[in-house]
Amino acid sequence: MTHHDEHDQAHDHDHDHEDEHEHEHGPLAELVTVRDWIRYGVTRFNRAGCFYGHGLQDAYDEAVYLILHTLALPLDRLDPFLDACIPSDERVEIFDVIEKRAAERLPAAYITGEAWLGDYRFKVDPRVIIPRSYFAELLHDGFSPWITNPEAVTSAIDMCTGSGCLAILMAHAFPNAEIVAVDISQDALDVAAENIAAYGLEDRIKLVLSDGFAAVPEQKFDFILSNPPYVTQEAMDALPAEYLHEPGLALGSGEDGLDLVRKLLADAPRFLKADGLLAIEVGHNRHIVDEAFPELAPTWVSAPSGDDKIFILDADQLAKK
Repeated sequence: MTHHDEHDQAHDHDHDHEDEHEHEHGPLAELVTVRDWIRYGVTRFNRAGCFYGHGLQDAYDEAVYLILHTLALPLDRLDPFLDACIPSDERVEIFDVIEKRAAERLPAAYITGEAWLGDYRFKVDPRVIIPRSYFAELLHDGFSPWITNPEAVTSAIDMCTGSGCLAILMAHAFPNAEIVAVDISQDALDVAAENIAAYGLEDRIKLVLSDGFAAVPEQKFDFILSNPPYVTQEAMDALPAEYLHEPGLALGSGEDGLDLVRKLLADAPRFLKADGLLAIEVGHNRHIVDEAFPELAPTWVSAPSGDDKIFILDADQLAKK
């Protein structure tokens, strides 16, 4: 055996010891239970400065969700599993997921490939904005009190459908409605098609590739709903890292965030029935809408999780603007 061979063997032996030594310490060796890993995740997310704007409230909720999902445990049953021991192969999976969230600032929904609105699960990936909307709560009650009889709605449109989530909620809220779901992105419509198929709604929801109403076949709707891009340029420039993983097209819409809203208000009268309703979500931008359209006088809606995030107009109000 040459001197070099001896050296290599000794080096390999040392390296083996290092590997063994490494695995005796650190999270993979020392964190045993679900409770341990939740604590670790919360600390890791807090130290990384993660931002929570995609449906979950804080570092704890994200850690619990990501760990339960990774272990294929029910998302609403944490207590029985808190002190369960996690075998080493599953620890590696959890560690990788926590690192993705903290180091890459990847939103949880893109890591798990799913997002929830209430009890409804949707497939998501970076081709679509992650579902989140004040409309979800309102559609749960058939958009009451503004729509008095959900069964009388026979045609509705979801403008800027993204993953198809609101079109699917509308199909459930309005059992007799044919729904048109519109998006400017073919990628988004491909994801929407998967979600629509998962809910067996292919016969009731029609997908249309269009910039606003431009390519929507001329027809009249009982209800026009839109959760369009509305982030101002100033806010786009200051977005936390998590949002940069989402399609920019689905977030921003010009300097004041209202470029698409202007187009929708201009075109909606041609597509709204005489007794129809238009509802548009604009997040925190009520003051910008009020300044941009001083004559509009819309009704601002309160939802359980936030007031004045959605405004509604009837056909008469739209005609007067």
